[in-house]
This record gives sequence, C-alpha cells and structure tokens, in this order.
Amino acid sequence: MHPTIVKVTQRIVARSQATRQEYLCRMAALKKNSPQRGTLSCGNLAHGFAACNQADKNTLKLMNKANVAIVTAYNDMLSAHQPYQQFPDIIREAAHGMGSVAQVAGGTPAMCDGVTQGQPGMELSLFSRDTIAMSTAVALSHNMFDATLLLGICDKIVPGLLIGSLSFGYLPTILVPAGPMPSGLPNKEKQRIRQLYAEGRIGKEELLEAESKSYHSPGTCTFYGTANSNQLLVEVMGLHLPGAAFVNPGTPLRDALTRAATEQVIRLSKPNGGDLGLGDMVDEKSIVNALVALLVTGGSTNHTIHWIAIARAAGIIIDWNDYAELSAVVPSLTRIYPNGQEDVNAFHEAGGTPFLIRELLAGGYLHNDVHTVMGPGLEQYARMPELDDGKPAWKPAAEQSAMPEVLRGVAQPFAPDGGLRVLEGNLGRGVIKVSAVAPEHHTIEAPAVVFNDQNELKAAFEAGELNRDCVVVVRFQGPRANGMPELHKLTPYLGVLQDRGYKVGLVTDGRMSGASGKVPAAIHVYPEALDGGPLARVEDGDTVVLDARNGTLSIRVEDDVLAARRPATTDLSGYHTGYGRELFGWFRRSASNPEQGASFFWNHEA
Repeated sequence: MHPTIVKVTQRIVARSQATRQEYLCRMAALKKNSPQRGTLSCGNLAHGFAACNQADKNTLKLMNKANVAIVTAYNDMLSAHQPYQQFPDIIREAAHGMGSVAQVAGGTPAMCDGVTQGQPGMELSLFSRDTIAMSTAVALSHNMFDATLLLGICDKIVPGLLIGSLSFGYLPTILVPAGPMPSGLPNKEKQRIRQLYAEGRIGKEELLEAESKSYHSPGTCTFYGTANSNQLLVEVMGLHLPGAAFVNPGTPLRDALTRAATEQVIRLSKPNGGDLGLGDMVDEKSIVNALVALLVTGGSTNHTIHWIAIARAAGIIIDWNDYAELSAVVPSLTRIYPNGQEDVNAFHEAGGTPFLIRELLAGGYLHNDVHTVMGPGLEQYARMPELDDGKPAWKPAAEQSAMPEVLRGVAQPFAPDGGLRVLEGNLGRGVIKVSAVAPEHHTIEAPAVVFNDQNELKAAFEAGELNRDCVVVVRFQGPRANGMPELHKLTPYLGVLQDRGYKVGLVTDGRMSGASGKVPAAIHVYPEALDGGPLARVEDGDTVVLDARNGTLSIRVEDDVLAARRPATTDLSGYHTGYGRELFGWFRRSASNPEQGASFFWNHEA
C-alpha cells in the first residue's frame, strides 16, 4: 500500500474511534434481533403482507426465508430514474426463483439538478439528500425485511439512500444502477453552443435543440458529474455488482445484472446464513477507497460534502484534509467530460471501472482487504460482466485501455495528482478542483466583483461590466442562507470571459456543479457570508488572490481593516418562501458547514 493511503486511513480510524464504535454497537443490537418481522404481532404481520399473493404470505410467515426491501427513486420525469419502472417486477421474479419475496418498501424523491439549475427549486436540492435519507428510513422502519435493494442514481439520491440505509446497516444492501443513456451530441459541441447562447449569438430555439440532442432518452446523463461519480464510487466501495455502473438501460445485460443483484443480496441475508450488513461493508477502508476513486477520476466536487455525510452516517469522521492529502499522491487516470471530451460510455468501453480498480490495486492506492457484496476482497471488482446464456459472467478486466485518451493505467497517468485542493486564508476555507483547469489559470490575482445573487452576475455580463480581469464573488449562497444551490448557470458566462482573454475566477460559499470545468472556482467557502464569514466583508475592487498551487484564498486587505468593516447583509426572505422553500426552514437553520456534510442530522440530539 502507498504509505499516504495507509497514513490517512489510520488517521481516520483514530479520529472515528468513539463514533464508529457507538455505531457498530447499535447495529450489533439490531442484528441480534433480526429477522425483525419475527418480533411483529400477528396484526402487524398481517398488515405487512396483506397485498401479497398467498404463496408470498406463506413464505413471509417463515423466518428462514428472506424478504427483500426495494427502496426506489423511480419516476417518469427524470431520465436516469425512468428505467426503474420495470425493475421491481424483475426483482420480484428473481426473488421467487430463490424461494424468497421482494416488496417495494417505499419510494424517495429523485430531484434532478439539471432541471432546476438556476431555478428556485434548486434551493431544495441539497436538502433533498437528507429528505431522501429520511424517506429511506421510513421505508425500512416497518421491520419486515432481511435485505435491501436501493434503486437510485443521481446527485443527492445515492448519498441519501446510503445515509438512510446505514441506519439499518445490519441489513445486507446492494445498490442497483440503471445505467447511462447512449451518447448524444458531442460534449465539446454542447459547450460551444451554450457559450454562443450566453453571448447572445444564437437564440433559445437553437439552444434547446442542442440540449435535447445531449439529453435525449432514458438513462443517466453521460457527462461525468455527480450522478456518474456516485455510480463509480459505490462500485469501488463494493456495493454494486462488479462492472455494473455503466451498462446501458434496456439491454439484456442490464436486466441480467438486476436479477443477479437480487439473488446476491438474498444470499447475503441472515436467513441464508449471511452475517454482514451494509454497516460492516462501509468502513474506514471502503470510505478511503471511495475518496481515491473520486480523486483519480476528477469526480464531482459535490462529494467533498456528500461522502462526508455518508461516512458520518456509519460513524466515520473524514474532513477536507483527508481529501487533499490523498489527492496529492494519487494519479489522474481519466479524461471524461468535463475533464475531457469523451463521456462515461467511452470510459466503460475503454475498460471502465474494472480496469481502473485493477490498476489502482496494483499501484497500492486501494485497500483490497474490504468486505464487498461479492464477499471479501476488492480484487473481485477487477472484472467486467458479459452475457452468457442469459446470465452475467465476469471476465478479467482488459489488460490495456482501449482508449488511452480516456482511461490510463498508473504507469502513464494524465497527471501525477488528483487535482483537488483545499484553499485557506483570510477569506475562509474552501475547495477547488483543477483537473479541468489549464495550469496557467491555477492562480489568479484580480479585483473582486461582488454579487449577492447569481442573477446579478448574468445582468452584469450582459451589460458588458465584466469584460476585464476579475474574481467574481457570489455570496449568501451557503446552506444556511438559501440551501446552497449549485451555480452551474454561471459557468457559460465565466467561460466566455476566459475565452475572451480575461483572467477570471469564482469565489463562493455556494456549490458549483459536479460538471464544473475550466474556470478556477473556490467553492463551498465557509464560514458562509450569512454567518458573518469574511466573504461578507469583501468589497468591489478588493484584490483577491486564488492560488490553487499553494492552497491559499485571500484578500489583500489588512486584517484590522477587514475586521473593522461592517459585514454586508442582504434580504433573503424571497429565497425562503415559494416553490416549497418555506417547508425547509428547519433544514436551513440547522445545517452544518460543508466540511461537516452540510447536514442537520448530527447538529442536534437524536
């Protein structure tokens, strides 16, 4: 093992000792009493299987047969989740073939940030994660189940499903992906058209046509944003079947993998002799494996928040220093849009997650000695599935990448590090992803242009007020202010300014998209402006220094002068009502900072 991987892992183990032990004790107590439906009264049990056919009722009366809970984020509107419509039927049939039963235990929201980017609904996005976690807990609270299948893909859905199911971590659990849609309009062309629209050179009709060619059919969006980062990280944690992440929906192999996941989770259940649950598999080593996978692929910056919350749900405490220290030593092995031009389909064809895992294991960057849903050892995930007589069969990962411009081995990385840096200085503490940022833009020093609302930037751009070197500061965007919406809407405008030859950067206490790209962006900065953080004291014209090379984020104003300034305020009341936002006041007021997962779950007594 690489010594830094070992060092960071040991530090996390030591830091988490008390909380992890408390979590494991809770799970052990729950496991001791399982199967839980054995504790139900006759009335409870009758309610629990009232809708089942007689054969399933007879099965569920027995404690030596498994009942699989399906928790699904299915809906018709979101392309990534629409394929899940057929999955419960496939799962039920597979469960019957194993002499067991499967029930849809509950549904969760599935919010698509692609739909709500720049819209008021985006201010519910971050909090949808914790809502999904609670929805998952409600679904599993009926105590009817011996195992869990989680059906979810995108942004906040997978983190929410994991957080919620970790409260039931004594149950074996497998996540069942649906896969990405086939590739559409090339990403370079999509980016070009978005910038043309931002400049006013084409109209809305042309833009909509291009976007429709990019997002065109059932399945996950194909760029490497938060959704596909979710899938890759979960697979590297051993919570998928090997190689399952990026098989397209509606294919025979996809359906075969869904059946196989059902059969495998039943094998892992206590009635079938299994002893390990989700809480055993999500341990300190598997969390470190997930972080390594995120960094070597240049994955979504949203996971500098979400994986902290997932880890905490399992009693594990990680912070941004862990990310940064790992990022400094792990190589960059992929170029997937927005860090390159090709998409996740090309990544899968090049060798995909199995090739990546094999290379990282060989290089000493991943822990092999972990528990997975396939059994002990992550090495089992260095295999790619193919269809054999209607069933998945796994073959060793490709020896060589089929597309070296997309995926490489550890011997020839794209870059020696993972491209994620922690920034700290008199403006606060935040993170930056530079894997898609040209080296000449890793450091910028320029006058600040301050906005309290993302729409103010659009107006300034259209008025020609930003045609100069500048660091754009967008504040009052943190979780406590307005729910920390992603600011992806700003990307085309900032990209245009950079293409015009200006030095431009972004500093914000909000989030930038998992698909953030070529403009240097210091994001998730805290303390947030609403809490009186330094961003509230920045004024137009102040010189801001964003230095990704040295990890600093500062303002060239004397400390005493900065401290003497009256913090700016803004009227946020318009962001707290309408579009359901009035229902999430408790979430906003109780949210922790981003380095603590921006969650209210561990900010109060249970």
